[in-house]
Amino acid sequence: MAQSPMHLIKLCVGISTLEELESYRSERAHWWGADYGEDVHVHRTRMMPKRAEEIEGRGSIYWVISGVIRARQRILRLAAATDGEGKGCCDIIMAPDLIRVSPRPKRPFQGWRYLDPKEAPADLGGEGNDADSPLADELARLGLI
Repeated sequence: MAQSPMHLIKLCVGISTLEELESYRSERAHWWGADYGEDVHVHRTRMMPKRAEEIEGRGSIYWVISGVIRARQRILRLAAATDGEGKGCCDIIMAPDLIRVSPRPKRPFQGWRYLDPKEAPADLGGEGNDADSPLADELARLGLI
């Protein structure tokens, strides 16, 4: 029996919109000097997830922006890395596409957390869905979406 995928959830500290996250990712694509190819995005984090087998190639990272889960990116793989101070860390290598999800409020937390697929917000389908709209923010804050 195959394991079900596991996801990660992460705060976007200092980011207030999806467009800002996209810009940040473009500017920082090879910030740490790691080269995983041209068509990926990399987020460096301190700890390697212990549940890597359930995540790599199957899970996503869900981004919390301004207190609301707004988007996800597919996780292609996790790579052990070393930071500039010689300390071990983990590079989360992701597909470049941001997939908007149904906005859901999320309280602040440190680092990343596991997110069970049953708890993950649904993808928003089609064009014209604005996960950054003030109305979507208010509905999510009220727990209506």
